[in-house]
Amino acid sequence: MRSQTRSRQERAASRGSADTVPIHLYGLRRGTVTVMTLISGAFAAFILAPVLWLVINATKTQANVYGTPGFWFARPFHLFQNLSALGRNVSGAGIYLQWLGNTLLYAGSAAVGATVLSAMAGYGFARFRFRGANGLFYLVMSTLLVPITSVALPLFLVYAKVGLVNSVWGMILPSMVSPVGIYLMRTYIDASVPRDLIDAARMDGASETRIFLRIVLPLTVPGLVTVLLLTVVAVWNNYFLPLIIFSRNGLYPLTVGLSSLSHAAETGSKAELVPVLIAGGLVTILPLILLFLFLEKYFRGGALQGSTTG
Repeated sequence: MRSQTRSRQERAASRGSADTVPIHLYGLRRGTVTVMTLISGAFAAFILAPVLWLVINATKTQANVYGTPGFWFARPFHLFQNLSALGRNVSGAGIYLQWLGNTLLYAGSAAVGATVLSAMAGYGFARFRFRGANGLFYLVMSTLLVPITSVALPLFLVYAKVGLVNSVWGMILPSMVSPVGIYLMRTYIDASVPRDLIDAARMDGASETRIFLRIVLPLTVPGLVTVLLLTVVAVWNNYFLPLIIFSRNGLYPLTVGLSSLSHAAETGSKAELVPVLIAGGLVTILPLILLFLFLEKYFRGGALQGSTTG
């Protein structure tokens, strides 16, 4: 009986050790872990507080936005009225839902294009040897050091010459070029696609297109999703580029559209624009949150693979 009890205790201890890692194995004291947990909690509160403020104040009238505590609800509950106003031109600056559709088009098209181009360029830099490869790669990376404000005027003049002002392609085409995506895909392919596997496929007679589509892309799904997510966020939050190329409010993305709505709320004589603006800000961040939650497992898988490769 004692031997059976002891064996059960040993099995329970082994299961517990497999599920949890003692703190001392990380080299951290319990007090240090507590302090780091508190710091992480404070950082999470700092990040989530604006989102909570949007959720609460999107349910208020304009009088309650200014006359009640910002982090507590008030009556009447005005959320659905504020959301319905997003489908109307309540400010004279445009319709929010149209701006949302434009942003989905710009971000989706640019993200798909940037992911494909970054995968092709990253594969070329990682697995092909040609003269000037390193110099060309460094040239691509150097574009990260150029601020957009310094090329705003030349970019507008070029767009005016080729007819891309007030054009959807004027927003999509430059957003498809992602130096960060090229760097990430080159690094990821170096780490996850063995050269021997590609050489074996070539010896079997596979074409370069077949190798790229059937071998490289399936092995780099987490990297592709990372580039896709980063590009969507970058285009979704892009304000300066659409500001200089669009003069018609029907082509505005959310960033420029909400800016014009904010200006109308500050200077216009129409009431109830502030809660509509807040509701628009809340709806603006929801697609990005949902996209991240949907792609999080691929994003996390890519990060974990990069941390354990070597």
